[in-house]
Amino acid sequence: MAGSGGTGSLGMGYKVGHWTDPAAQTGCTVVLPPAGNVTSCDIRGSSPSSRETELLHPDRKLTEVHAVLLTGGSAFGLAAAQGVVEWLAERGIGYRTPVTSVPIVPAAVIFDLGSGDPATRPGPAAGRAACDAASEESEVGRVGAGAGATVGKWAGFDHRVPGGLGIAQVEDGGLRVSAIAVVNAVGDVIGSDGSVIAGTTAPRPRYQAPAPAPDLPTSTVLALVAVKANLDKRDVRFLACRGSDGITVAIRPAHTRYDGDVVFATAAPGEPATPAQLDVLGHLATQAVAAAVRNAV
Repeated sequence: MAGSGGTGSLGMGYKVGHWTDPAAQTGCTVVLPPAGNVTSCDIRGSSPSSRETELLHPDRKLTEVHAVLLTGGSAFGLAAAQGVVEWLAERGIGYRTPVTSVPIVPAAVIFDLGSGDPATRPGPAAGRAACDAASEESEVGRVGAGAGATVGKWAGFDHRVPGGLGIAQVEDGGLRVSAIAVVNAVGDVIGSDGSVIAGTTAPRPRYQAPAPAPDLPTSTVLALVAVKANLDKRDVRFLACRGSDGITVAIRPAHTRYDGDVVFATAAPGEPATPAQLDVLGHLATQAVAAAVRNAV
C-alpha cells in the first residue's frame, strides 16, 4: 500500500519542509519549531544514527533547538543538516554567543539505501531546499524523509511494502498534541482495530518466524511530538518517551535490534502546564504518534 498522499499540519506555529528525489527514492524533512522552544528526545531503537541528540538530554544545559532534521540516506544523510545550519545562520537564527549565533539542529536518519539509488543521498543542498519549502501545511506520504521508507521487512527485504511520512493531531479537553512520523520499520503497521494496514507480503503465518530474516537492513521510525505549553526539559523528555509508546502501539514488532527509532519532542512557548495536564499530554503524544504512523501508509 503506498503512502496516503495529501497534506498535513502540525499547527501551533511549527513549519515543515521537504526535499524529495523521487527517482532515487530518498529525501529529507525539516521541522522549524517556534522560537523559545524546549526540546528533548527518546532513543528506543538499537541501531540509531543521529546528530546532536546528546545535548537534548535533560541534564544538558541547552533547551532550545532551531530545527530538527529527519532524513534518508542512512549516516550519509546527516550531511543535510549542514545545509539547514547554514540556512539558519544566514538569517541570524541560533544560540547566541559573544561571537556569533550558532544554530542547533538535531538530526536522525532512516536507512533507505536499498529502495532506490544508494549513491544518491540528501546533502547540504537538500537540507537548504527543505528549509526553503517549509510551511505550516506540508505534503504527507512518499515525500521527504519518507520517500524511500518501507515496512513489513521482518520476513525478509523481498517482502517489504512502501512506508512513508505522516502527520496527525489529537485533542482532549482543550489540549492538543501533533506528531510527524517517518515510517521505515522492520514491523508491520497496525490499525487501531488490530488489523494490518501495511505489512509483509510473506505467505507464512504472521510473526511465527523464529527470528527476523538474516538479510534485514537497518530500519527506523523517526517521529517528532509537538505541543504548545510551558514545560521544562524533563517534562518534554517525558513526552518524547510517550511518543515512542505510539510506535509500540502502531507497529508490530517494534523497536527491534534492526530499528534505529528516535522520537523528538518539542514544546513551543504557551500556557504553563499542570502536572495533571502533563499526563494527559503524554497520553495524547502516544495517540498522535500512532496516528501519524498510520497516516504515513
